[in-house]
This record gives sequence, structure tokens and C-alpha cells, in this order.
Amino acid sequence: MIVYTPFWQTLEASTESTYSLINKHGISSNTLSRMRKGLPLSTVTINDFCRIFNCSVGDIVEYIPNDDDQLL
Repeated sequence: MIVYTPFWQTLEASTESTYSLINKHGISSNTLSRMRKGLPLSTVTINDFCRIFNCSVGDIVEYIPNDDDQLL
């Protein structure tokens, strides 16, 4: 299961806000809403966040194994 807890921590530690992400960087409010709900994001969006925060993917998402994950 992918979680966005690292994103919220990265955002809090930065000089950015959800307002600046939307109005300065063009991130949609729907994207932030999806993250709050733990819904999937595209790798393009994750790349955008890495560029904005000058960070790695691990600062945006984390994988936590879960029994509810799809069986492969």
C-alpha cells in the first residue's frame, strides 16, 4: 500500500503550503484531495513534487506491505 505520509512531512518542513502548490506550482486541489484519501497518483505528479521540493521519491511516498494488496 502506498501512503503519502512522507509528503505531508516534507510539505510541513518546507516553505511551501497547499496554497502555494496550487497557485504557484499548478498542482490541482483534486491531486491534494486524492493524496489525503490515499488514492493513486501518476508518476508525473510524484516527479513534479520531487522537483518542487528538490527531494527524492521516498520524501513523497512510502510503500507499506498490506494484506489487502492485490495478489500477484
